[in-house]
Amino acid sequence: MKKTDAKDTMTPSQHIDKAIQDLPDWRGDLMVRLRKLIQVAGPEITEGWKWDTPIFTCKGNVVAIGAFKDHVKLNFFNGASLPDPSGLFNAGLEAKASRGIDIHEGDEVDEEALKDLIIAAVAFNESNGKKK
Repeated sequence: MKKTDAKDTMTPSQHIDKAIQDLPDWRGDLMVRLRKLIQVAGPEITEGWKWDTPIFTCKGNVVAIGAFKDHVKLNFFNGASLPDPSGLFNAGLEAKASRGIDIHEGDEVDEEALKDLIIAAVAFNESNGKKK
């Protein structure tokens, strides 16, 4: 009989809580802020856990948060199709569909521009991938 891993019974939100708890430095604090910002900007967004990464969905993948050694990355799955008037995207600019925002320790986060980007990403998914 296969032994059940405790992680197998965790909800996506519990996985995200644990990932944040496992980062007791600035990256964990930033992930808490980003998670709350995503929830405020897109109350219809659902938390998920895929590829050992927090993902946020609404009629498809919207954004993922990844913690790396020296930065935290927000990856917008359809970022190439989103307006970015504030120039937040600074990573993955050559990718066909996705775009990323790498945030390093001490970087300022333009929360209003980020909220606008999240709202645009949700609207893109809700329009079945058609630019408005």
